[in-house]
Amino acid sequence: MPKLTHLTASGEAKMVDVTEKEATHRTAEAEARIMMQPETLDLMMSGDLPKGDVFSTARIAGIQACKRTSELIPLCHPLPLTNVEISFTRLDSKCLQVRASCQVRAQTGVEMEALTAVSVASLTIYDMVKAVEKGVTIENIALISKHGGKSGDWKR
Repeated sequence: MPKLTHLTASGEAKMVDVTEKEATHRTAEAEARIMMQPETLDLMMSGDLPKGDVFSTARIAGIQACKRTSELIPLCHPLPLTNVEISFTRLDSKCLQVRASCQVRAQTGVEMEALTAVSVASLTIYDMVKAVEKGVTIENIALISKHGGKSGDWKR
């Protein structure tokens, strides 16, 4: 069984030492799905929700959160992000997909940043639509792919 890298031999939490690792180009993509009533999603897509432009607000929130991942997740390294993109796709009458793509040239990966971006963008959407519908759910937050680094490429 692989060893957990954020634990010492005695089981204490620690930050992984990346001092000797080579800085390389790394990318990660993550997604979440937001489920709601078709009428709520219709309002969102048409831009007619009471709080305004949901997608611009959620995109900015996701990017801001991505840049602050190391402040939110205690053992993450601060990373010099080179690109963050957040997109929204209606998958069907009740489901909105939120996707984040992040890039960095660093000594460690950018997976946590992509996951943080989709999480906060999704929470922002919930905040923007809760006046219309409180039963919205955020589901299936997941890493979709990562490229670069010692462990190589991975795709769901």
